[in-house]
Amino acid sequence: MPRRLVVAGTRKAALAEYEEPPLGPDEVRVRVEYASPKHGTELSVFRGEDPFAADLYDKDWRIFLKRDQAAHEPGDNGQPVLGNQWVGVVAEKGQDVEGFRVGERVCGYGGIQETQVVRAVDNPRLLRMPDGMPWKNALCLDPAQFALAGVRDSGMRVGDRVAVFGLGAIGAIAAQMAKVSGASYVAAVDPIPKRREAALRSGADAALDPTSQDVGLELKWATDRLGVDAVVETSGDERALQQALRGLAYGGDIAFVGWARVFGGSLDLGREAHFNGANIVFSRASSEPNRDHPRWDRERIVRSCWDMLASGRIDCERVVDPVVPFAESPQGYEKFVDRHPESSVKLGVAFP
Repeated sequence: MPRRLVVAGTRKAALAEYEEPPLGPDEVRVRVEYASPKHGTELSVFRGEDPFAADLYDKDWRIFLKRDQAAHEPGDNGQPVLGNQWVGVVAEKGQDVEGFRVGERVCGYGGIQETQVVRAVDNPRLLRMPDGMPWKNALCLDPAQFALAGVRDSGMRVGDRVAVFGLGAIGAIAAQMAKVSGASYVAAVDPIPKRREAALRSGADAALDPTSQDVGLELKWATDRLGVDAVVETSGDERALQQALRGLAYGGDIAFVGWARVFGGSLDLGREAHFNGANIVFSRASSEPNRDHPRWDRERIVRSCWDMLASGRIDCERVVDPVVPFAESPQGYEKFVDRHPESSVKLGVAFP
């Protein structure tokens, strides 16, 4: 039987067998070659810290309301399946499927498992990969969407100076997007050396360490005291937000992309935020309607990101790093995603 990567207990991953569903007439069966997890929201479930276990966001009321059951979707055996995106080859297709052929490489959403059965008729989340598209680029479609939304919501324009805080997959891609979109200066901020180095090699003009540098002041020095015009904050950390406010130009904009937890009390909005007229926009690619509705929506964001990734304008070779074999994915997830995130940017999993 095929296997998948699941949460076997608090901060414990394992491979578990599952039964493949029969193939429907509008579906394809895919043999997975590569996959990756989500390092943010998914990790909280892995650690037993699901923030939606007690509360659920009601889309009609647009408010969090109490509820009794956890929000995550369990696997067949009650164990949450780990994983966000995959790349694979179509092994079989249903009789009603057109536009996909057996042997073709595709990308989709789902857990880290050996096979996927997905609807292929009118499914915008199943994407055909053009020849030559790097598989690492395809696996970064999801974080690229939130990066693009953050860059757009920051109000960045050609010639602007930009700082990106947090260099996980979203931040690493946002820094590249800002540069290819015409930013004259991009500073990448993260406490992890591996991530700062990757950002520099991918085109950032500067990489700052918040554990040893006064990031806000460094941004002022780099911009002749003006500060950066726009900030994309992806870490969700209150200390990062404080430094972003400190290094922001008067009247500048911050797109707060990071999924924040309850702040601990160190954020002081009576300092630079109060004196410099900062604007903070909370940015989320999947919230509809889009701020630029009806011109922009989630579907347009997906198409734009896929085009940038497929064309190579955004390079994720250093974003998906390291890559572990599927057989070692439980240990790899525990080590690189949970216990030692300083050793990775975005974990990749390779199937035999």
